[in-house]
Amino acid sequence: MGGANTASQALSVKVEGLTKSFGNRLTLRGIDLEVKQGESVVIFGPNGAGKTTLLKVLATIMNPTSGRILIDGLDVKNQAEQARRRIGIVTHNTFLYGNLTAYENLDFYCRLYDVPGRQQRIQEIIEMVGMTPRLHQRVSTLSRGMQQRISIARSLLHKPAIMLLDEAETGLDQQATAMLWEALAAEGGKRRTIILTTHNLERGLKVAERVLILDKGIITYQGSTKAMNLPALERVYHSSTENEP
Repeated sequence: MGGANTASQALSVKVEGLTKSFGNRLTLRGIDLEVKQGESVVIFGPNGAGKTTLLKVLATIMNPTSGRILIDGLDVKNQAEQARRRIGIVTHNTFLYGNLTAYENLDFYCRLYDVPGRQQRIQEIIEMVGMTPRLHQRVSTLSRGMQQRISIARSLLHKPAIMLLDEAETGLDQQATAMLWEALAAEGGKRRTIILTTHNLERGLKVAERVLILDKGIITYQGSTKAMNLPALERVYHSSTENEP
């Protein structure tokens, strides 16, 4: 049933022939990828496989060396600003200002994205991540897990249709992780598109509909998680990479 529904869905992300090099080192080697609206995709791979680089290029933080990227039909080469407004990104780095309160951080990003009704949106989003009591505390006084919750709130302020998550669960306990996924999955009844990287095979299998394995800048495997269990994923992972997860 899921396959029949997704067949008619529009694409959130389309990548053609994507390469990224740093000097003489080619990190991404001709990536082709399509992600449908509302689909969740997990990317596994050993350290140095190119996972973070791929997400940074998709997020328009980094320019590709060659290839084409469409975000909701927008070519990021010419329409990076418009594409960026459709994306939320969470990494293990929070990108928060430690000397500002949680509220001041969120207000700054609201202004950056021209979010209407800033105060109401901040209250709404901070409640979603369970951090209302900490709203007016300075970020530097918060625990690592609390800072990550604020970072997640920041990424959702402008109601992005696409979420890019690079090891986003760093520092979060089980309760916070469950809350994270509830906040990320949908808003206003509409499912978000999610592309995530994680080293946790079990977690990725649980939250994603499709799995990609990246090794040495190449997609070496992709398939549905629907009929896959953890032992099967582990076998696929080991046959598709040369390194341990």
